[in-house]
Amino acid sequence: QRKMPHCDYDLLKMFSSFLLLCVLFTVVTAQVLNVTSSTCGGNCPGGCASCPCGTTKNAQSISTWCAKYSWNQAHCQCIMTAESGGNANAVNQNTGGSYDVGLWQINDFNWNACSSGKAPCDMTANLNCAIAVYGWGGKTWKNWSTCSKCGCCSSS
Repeated sequence: QRKMPHCDYDLLKMFSSFLLLCVLFTVVTAQVLNVTSSTCGGNCPGGCASCPCGTTKNAQSISTWCAKYSWNQAHCQCIMTAESGGNANAVNQNTGGSYDVGLWQINDFNWNACSSGKAPCDMTANLNCAIAVYGWGGKTWKNWSTCSKCGCCSSS
């Protein structure tokens, strides 16, 4: 008759409990990180707490959308390239917690005035908000943080 190896049941039970806690901790940590730092399917590369424009990329022609208004086309194309790369669903959560969305990365500070308080993820709504923000800046690009990169902060 074979003898069973000696096994300390309490030690085995403690080890099993420890493994279960490790697995639970890993699952909870992954869920928390996913909620607080989602990339929104690549739309928010820096990580966002929410995805106001969804999790699917929406590539658009930068020149086509810039041509819908009478601003300087080269400046508009530079701003949009720097802001969203032409992704209509692009999102950025700023360090203060505010959000920039869409082709022109319209900040949520402006959403009440130009988009009835909603994120202007729709391309036409984003264009209309961009025209408004452009106008509020004296028909210049000074309200976009990328204007210095494009050399057009005081230009139309």
